[in-house]
Amino acid sequence: MSKFTPVSRFVLGFFSCAVLVACWQQVQQPVQAQSPPAADAAPLVSLPDFSALVERTGSAVVSIEARGEARAARSEGADEEQMQEFFRRFFGQPMPGQPGQPGPQTPRRGGISYGSGFIISPDGYVLTNHHVIEGMDTVTVHLADRRELPAKIVGSDPATDVALLKVDARGLPVLAIGDSDAVKPGQWVVAIGSPFGFDHSVTAGIVSALGRPSLDGSQRYVPFIQTDVAINRGNSGGPLLNTRGQVVGINSQIFSNSGGYMGVSFAIPIRTAMNAVEQLKATGTVQRGQLGVQVRDVQSDELADLGLKSAQGAFVASVQNGSPAAKAGIRAGDVITAFNGRPVLDSSDLPPLVGALKPGSKAQVAVLRDGRRQSVPVVLTALDETRAAAPGRPAAAAEAGKLGFSVTEVAPATRRRLDVPEGGVQVARINQPMPARAGLAEGDVILEVGRQPVASVAAFNRALAGVKPGERVRLLVRNEQSTAIVVLEMP
Repeated sequence: MSKFTPVSRFVLGFFSCAVLVACWQQVQQPVQAQSPPAADAAPLVSLPDFSALVERTGSAVVSIEARGEARAARSEGADEEQMQEFFRRFFGQPMPGQPGQPGPQTPRRGGISYGSGFIISPDGYVLTNHHVIEGMDTVTVHLADRRELPAKIVGSDPATDVALLKVDARGLPVLAIGDSDAVKPGQWVVAIGSPFGFDHSVTAGIVSALGRPSLDGSQRYVPFIQTDVAINRGNSGGPLLNTRGQVVGINSQIFSNSGGYMGVSFAIPIRTAMNAVEQLKATGTVQRGQLGVQVRDVQSDELADLGLKSAQGAFVASVQNGSPAAKAGIRAGDVITAFNGRPVLDSSDLPPLVGALKPGSKAQVAVLRDGRRQSVPVVLTALDETRAAAPGRPAAAAEAGKLGFSVTEVAPATRRRLDVPEGGVQVARINQPMPARAGLAEGDVILEVGRQPVASVAAFNRALAGVKPGERVRLLVRNEQSTAIVVLEMP
């Protein structure tokens, strides 16, 4: 006999039905979650739409056409050697065709050069690249409204690859200048220009890296912005924009196997460019501060000797005689770790920081010397490229003594000429290639061996007596141009 009354059976049945309904809803929930979204539902992730940005900024982007009779005459008879020189001059490497060669962005047909640019003031100032207008006689600016205006070259600066033009017009659309120091890798950027003559072409990508040094040594003052934005010939001088439509760079170079876009493009930071623009407006030329040092990267095998934990900083290979660095007490063998509060992680970081300051500027240089850190005040002078310190120079080949050269006491005339009041030994003769390749020359004065001052030939020989074969010998050497570090290996 059942133990449940009719009422009990009803209640039990009611709850059983409720449980079944709840279980059915639980089973149906995953199925509903996997069903496709409604047609009008917003996507979870979307790529940026730059159409409004381009519509707002495109009218301030221009195309540049430059013509020159001298260039045309050269182009008609140009051979492969001249073309090789052309590519070496603008991009620091031979013509494209070999792996990893940078390619130009400025198409040239006879005596005509094509590029891009952008308007920076309503009264007609236009920015473009120096290499777009270099050597040209006339420049024409093609506006977005199809007007063609002759342009005057206010000035250009090959070291930053910036040229400032002026057209006779008023009320022109302009681009806002952004902050290139605020740019970060991974951010979206947009380029507008005239690749291959297709004006107002828009490409987009991200910032790949910052502070890239140029392969062209003449542009060592530019910490380039690297992007993966598609840049080709004719994009030179065009703007690189952030997502606010502000200019953060000027498209300048590509790196390519073929001369065309391969995902590695470079732009001049707008802060660097505008520093040049201010001077071009005022004087038509650009002057830079000079510290007077030749630097290189710190080598891993030098860390213990320099008192460093990592290979960061700029190793001072030489100090130009009479330079701001020499007057401030900076020495060859120091490691510069910061300039005016900005960190110096590699040797390529230093030139842009120094070059951004005008002659007469005061700066603080943080140096590491013998494991101790100190801050050195300097007053920069005007850069003189003809006196740039160079640690290595050709000299006669060599052997006398273990290191392949012989020394003698310093002649009085040499002391006066090199401003060496006391101590040191003079290189009398080089008889082996090794010292010459390292930068040593006959007539140089050796002041230190392994950080120990040497005041005579006997002291020099004693300093070398304990050096074993295969060990490196660090010499502090003074000549007419600089005081430099020369490192030789004991045979």
